[in-house]
Amino acid sequence: MEPLPEKSVQSPPGAGQQRGPGVQAIALALFLAASALVAWLGAFATVNNINGWYVDADKAPWSPPNWVFGPVWTALYTAMAVAAWLVWRRHSPESRRALAAYGIQLVLNFLWTPTFFALYPVIGTAALWLAFAVILALSAAVTVTVVRFGPISRAAGILLLPYISWIVFASSLNLWAALNN
Repeated sequence: MEPLPEKSVQSPPGAGQQRGPGVQAIALALFLAASALVAWLGAFATVNNINGWYVDADKAPWSPPNWVFGPVWTALYTAMAVAAWLVWRRHSPESRRALAAYGIQLVLNFLWTPTFFALYPVIGTAALWLAFAVILALSAAVTVTVVRFGPISRAAGILLLPYISWIVFASSLNLWAALNN
């Protein structure tokens, strides 16, 4: 009986680790579900306050109408999930660190909404400054995520660029609110 030949040392990274279409579809669904969960939980903090204190808040002159936020965030959360999935499926040695950065930014994303909307009625302007600190940390975390995703999957890095742009824009809205309320 002859021994089985050893795998070539020069095998491409991730060789032999291919995941079937079913596993890939489940993974994509899980990434989408994680994004949807963050959005859904954030909606709880927003729904009671968007027509409460926020109606009378001094908003930045460049603030879009409230109806814009839902569609924008839906597109961003979808792009975020697809980007994470693209990194996951590449099997890169750096995928674990990249996805850890993704997880950190997702937690910060989740924390911003209740900090901004739900804490304001409790602690006033201090909540808006705390939210501004969270969104600055979120900006940094998303930037790190883009930098980590890009070399693994260029498409994943590109998918996150509208997200970082929106976070910077949202930071300007948050700063205006903190300075003027």
